[in-house]
Amino acid sequence: MNILEFRTAKEQRRRLAMVTCYDFWSAKILNETAVDMILVGDSGAMVMHGYEDTIPATVDMMCAHIAAVRRGAPKKFIVGDVPFLANRSDLATNMGCARRLMQAGAHALKIEGYDGNGEFIHHLVQSGVPVMGHLGLTPQSVHALGGFRVQGRGQEPGRKILQQARGLEEAGCFALVLECVPGELAAEITSTLNISTIGIGAGVHCDGQVLVLHDLLGLNQGFKTKFLRQYMNGAEQIHAAVENYCRDVLSSAFPGESETYE
Repeated sequence: MNILEFRTAKEQRRRLAMVTCYDFWSAKILNETAVDMILVGDSGAMVMHGYEDTIPATVDMMCAHIAAVRRGAPKKFIVGDVPFLANRSDLATNMGCARRLMQAGAHALKIEGYDGNGEFIHHLVQSGVPVMGHLGLTPQSVHALGGFRVQGRGQEPGRKILQQARGLEEAGCFALVLECVPGELAAEITSTLNISTIGIGAGVHCDGQVLVLHDLLGLNQGFKTKFLRQYMNGAEQIHAAVENYCRDVLSSAFPGESETYE
């Protein structure tokens, strides 16, 4: 997939599938699937590094994950997250961060929020950097939002998100993630905008959907939320496999003759 195909998909009403991953081995698997694009999210700070939120993610951390995913999935369109406050300094510093993320292997960058970001997004787009927006629950603002909670409920909060979505489209974003917003609001935004909407906890009417690979595989133990559908219980299967390995080692069943060099 390339940047021009997003508008075509919108016009043809073809759904888009995006999966979030962070490393080489998982990207290598996704590279051979029907997934349209891969998001290298700053949620890696939580999933891969064990932090409570995405705020500890740094440009260095994101560059390392983006580079690994790019090596594993050379055939996929890769979107890299701009981490906490990496786009809120002076223009030269902001552009330097964007340059590093793109040179690490991203095809586009995702920026959370609209307020205070419009001019920078426009500058990025004019500089040749495709930008994906992100509204609703924006995890980098978790403390300002009072926690991980649904956003846009009620007439005024919903109207504000709709206005921000229009602003992101005007700034030049090619797509927009809508996270944890009411389905009715997501449907209105999707029908209003000419750019693609990618939902996570935003209902069925978005132009596409995104889930974290570890979540859909059931690897993120203890994480349960309304929008998540698990497609396998990976944690249990991995646990069972390791237990079987340990059993075979203890019983001298592994390695066998076929696994031993002459």
